[in-house]
Amino acid sequence: MRKTQKNDLPYEKFMQKGAESLSDEELLAILLRTGPKPDANEPVSHQNCPALSLAHRVLSLPGGAKSGLAGLAQLSVPQLMEIKGIGEVKAVRICCLSELARRFALEQRVALPAFPTPEAAALYARPLFAGERNDVEKVALLLLDTKGRLIHEMMLTVGTVNLSLISPRDVFIQALKYRAVHFLLIHNHPSGDEKPSREDAEITKRLFELGNMMQVELVDHIILGARTFFSFRRAGLL
Repeated sequence: MRKTQKNDLPYEKFMQKGAESLSDEELLAILLRTGPKPDANEPVSHQNCPALSLAHRVLSLPGGAKSGLAGLAQLSVPQLMEIKGIGEVKAVRICCLSELARRFALEQRVALPAFPTPEAAALYARPLFAGERNDVEKVALLLLDTKGRLIHEMMLTVGTVNLSLISPRDVFIQALKYRAVHFLLIHNHPSGDEKPSREDAEITKRLFELGNMMQVELVDHIILGARTFFSFRRAGLL
């Protein structure tokens, strides 16, 4: 069985080939720097690199395994400290890494002239759902002008049991306040499964019908999963 060569280790690999060549585990291993002795049952590539072994354990937690590095945002300090080799300092470092990534993503977002595709809207909105309270359902409202350009964005609700608790009145108060002509509704499923529930479908239909009556069109309702999304417009449900 092939042993891990020095050039295979994350830091050395970074120096030779750059950060783009590293896997998620290898990137995290460089930040963790150290770890406990790897278990004999772990992959051969981890045997000579305790930090890589530790990174593997972190990404194997429910949050991490669900969505790769993005799943780190769903892990708390106590959860991380349950792993042998992760103390308070390393746990805080990982949580700060997630928050830095979220803030970087928010800073890098480009205010689009419009949202021509569901992909564009999902990509733009996803950073809004990271950070604190990422384990609860949130609903974001994007208000658009006559050309579909963003006028205003806001988090409409945080921590709802399901989307049926959203008040259409609150949606249209905001739409009229900012003189929006169109709007996008985007919410997350903390479970990671983007498939719409019956309540999701019902509130979408209701908002669409009320929007048509008030001449404030619901352009799309997008549900964000762990890595993918569901678009009511693309599914032919609007």
